[in-house]
Amino acid sequence: MSKIIVTHNSPDLDAVTSSWLIKRFLPGWEDAEVITVPAGGRLNTERASEDVIEHLDGREVIHVDTGMGPLDHHQVENENTCAAKLTYEYVLPKSEELKVNKHKAEALMRLVDYVVDDDHFQEVYYPDPSSDMYEFSLVSLLSGIKFQYPRDDATCIRFGFDLLDVAIHRFENRMWAEEEIEKKGIQFNTKWGKGIAIETINDEVLKLAQLMGYVVTVRKDPKNGGVRIKARPRKREKSGRGRVVNSFESIDVDFTPVYDKLKKMDSDASWYLHVSKRMLLNGSSKNPQMKGTKLTLPEVVEVLQNL
Repeated sequence: MSKIIVTHNSPDLDAVTSSWLIKRFLPGWEDAEVITVPAGGRLNTERASEDVIEHLDGREVIHVDTGMGPLDHHQVENENTCAAKLTYEYVLPKSEELKVNKHKAEALMRLVDYVVDDDHFQEVYYPDPSSDMYEFSLVSLLSGIKFQYPRDDATCIRFGFDLLDVAIHRFENRMWAEEEIEKKGIQFNTKWGKGIAIETINDEVLKLAQLMGYVVTVRKDPKNGGVRIKARPRKREKSGRGRVVNSFESIDVDFTPVYDKLKKMDSDASWYLHVSKRMLLNGSSKNPQMKGTKLTLPEVVEVLQNL
């Protein structure tokens, strides 16, 4: 029996995410066709059923974000829900993958929370809400594809699915980085401020730790021995529309003494000091020929502590 997912014309992030959740996580629905109808409408004129899966004209049909059924939210006033959240709650107990992979289930919940915010225009409460940076958000990119391909719902949905496929990987990787920082992080002090060092293959820990307020972050890759040391970047002061009016160092960091010391301790390893003097790299996916160091993470930390 063929399966159809029905959502509304010019689908927004809520409609796209709801459809994506069904195709990706509801068993047997991975090949379902997604079609659109006028907002609030249904595949036929019959009144919405209380069942999520309806049998219409010999087909299994699920309406999301339209049709006033169980996976539509327009019949209730609730700023804490949306079609994607209702769909997530529906597929969660039915997906064997999500039952086993609690990590992915939590990542999906974080993604859905973002969709709830968007569907109730909570962006107005974001920091600097009129900033150009939000033009790179899922919401804005999905809106942009509609300008590029007007009235082409199928292209919009495919593009949205690709964005969500990428986004869920990002959420999962971030959550993994959070766990690595919490469980493996070695905190220490430097003359520039607080630092943290982690032995992990997850490079996301460097960026995330800086976002968490650490001035110096260190990662050692247990597979190739490579060490990456980074400091918080220079702060850029901007005026309207994002134009840079000044560039200054909120914290004056120079890893040159660290570079000299580590190079002396392990001259066989590849050491690269970035022109900013805020990054000291002993391994990079951009240069797989770099040779990792034999130095241990505690040895590297000791150098940073004792400058």
